[in-house]
Amino acid sequence: MAIFSVYVVNKAGGLIYQLDNQTPRAETEKTFSFPLDLVLKVHDERVLVAFGQRDGIRVGHAVLSINGIDVNGRNTAEGKEVLEHLGNPSNYPLSIRFGRPRLTSNEKLMLASMFHSLFAIGSQLSPEPGSSGIEMLETDTFKLHCFQTLTGIKFMVLSDPRQAGIDSLLRKIYELYSDFALKNPFYSLEMPIRCELFDQNLKSALEVAEKAGTFGPSS
Repeated sequence: MAIFSVYVVNKAGGLIYQLDNQTPRAETEKTFSFPLDLVLKVHDERVLVAFGQRDGIRVGHAVLSINGIDVNGRNTAEGKEVLEHLGNPSNYPLSIRFGRPRLTSNEKLMLASMFHSLFAIGSQLSPEPGSSGIEMLETDTFKLHCFQTLTGIKFMVLSDPRQAGIDSLLRKIYELYSDFALKNPFYSLEMPIRCELFDQNLKSALEVAEKAGTFGPSS
């Protein structure tokens, strides 16, 4: 059981809060000698595999770390340019970890906006007036649950398909938003949520929901 992430989208479709709770990724780490038998290229500020699949490494996978040092975009955490570092024979042998690229902040903003539009389309497609819009999208690896308030704020949770009690969790998140964001005198409506108490209580609620499979005794 797992809850992967939480999104809060304002009524205009802007992402005002996002939390990655668990980010499962299929990752593969291998030790390589020179020359590297994979073709790498920079795309969207990430170093990706462009050609040459092997041992669980797939085209489109990103370089996540080199010798245990995380890679951020096209550079390592030490500031070394990845392609230049991998092109130097004196640096080998190297241990490189590959996996699905992490979503950037801009990609999360774009996806939240896209879901907002899809939600509106779903409401308009309804044969009956007053549709609640999209409440759940299901795939084989995760479920996306959505709860929209009367004021148009959307709370979205991505979870394991087997995770129970998400409806109650969504309403708990709304309660936390009301208590720690809306009642904060420094918070402006529709703006990004930056509140430490909201963060702390949300993480606690997610932990309870994951351990119990539900949230609260009545779920």
